[in-house]
Amino acid sequence: MAQENKMSREEAGKKGGQATSNNHDKEFYQEIGQKGGEATSKNHDKEFYQEIGEKGGEATSKNHDKEFYQEIGEKGGEATSKNHDKEFYKEIGQKGGNRRSS
Repeated sequence: MAQENKMSREEAGKKGGQATSNNHDKEFYQEIGQKGGEATSKNHDKEFYQEIGEKGGEATSKNHDKEFYQEIGEKGGEATSKNHDKEFYKEIGQKGGNRRSS
């Protein structure tokens, strides 16, 4: 009896994933992502998200140095300044000042 050419689980998964991606567009993946996110949020509370956020932050800080944080801070600051005007900064400055004086 001849030995059958069987595909490994990894090869089968790769082949199935490729076929799925060929048959579906961006909207399909957005929709299933949305549904998954909604289901996850129904099944978990605030503490769950705080815990995974903390774990993610710890992992990120282990993998990146001070320059990384300076760079993303600078990019964030530039993006924020492009999206907000003088009034925005005046308002958040007042809020911050009010919190400190309370």
